[in-house]
Amino acid sequence: TAVGGGMVRDVILGVIPPNVFRNPTYALIAVITSLTVFAVIYVKRDVMDGSFKVIYERTMLVMDTIGLAIFTVVGVNIGIQQGYLDKIFLLTFAGTITGVGGGLMRDVMAGQPPYIFVKHIYASASVVGSLVCVYMYRAFGAVASMIVSSAVILLIRYLAAHYHWNLPHIDFKEEK
Repeated sequence: TAVGGGMVRDVILGVIPPNVFRNPTYALIAVITSLTVFAVIYVKRDVMDGSFKVIYERTMLVMDTIGLAIFTVVGVNIGIQQGYLDKIFLLTFAGTITGVGGGLMRDVMAGQPPYIFVKHIYASASVVGSLVCVYMYRAFGAVASMIVSSAVILLIRYLAAHYHWNLPHIDFKEEK
């Protein structure tokens, strides 16, 4: 999940082999983090009960939102570094796919409806953040664009969680 979006982005931008294979540090950090979380939950199974479950879910929401913001702006900036500053749609797609692509691939491979299409304002926050990043970069440079667009993504996700915003969806029920 952590490196899937970046691999797709790199292939689209023509970075072959993708950066994750050039520098496996990203994948190694993801594996260590995953193993740590699984170990904690395995050793302390009751961790998912009671009040700790609420703390766990909120912490995951915060960490996921921070990851979305970081991955999105990194995706846009890698597209810019590859020479595509004038390609707004491509940079927006690169940022969004970097932010949400790994989770999308995970859900599809697990046979689950993709999280980004089922619930929460997620990919939408990434699209808006990518656009802010592109236009801010043109006016103020890399650092300001990354900070402001990350803040925009964090704000959108916070407001969506606080006010329970979700994307509209059609509920197709099987006819009996």
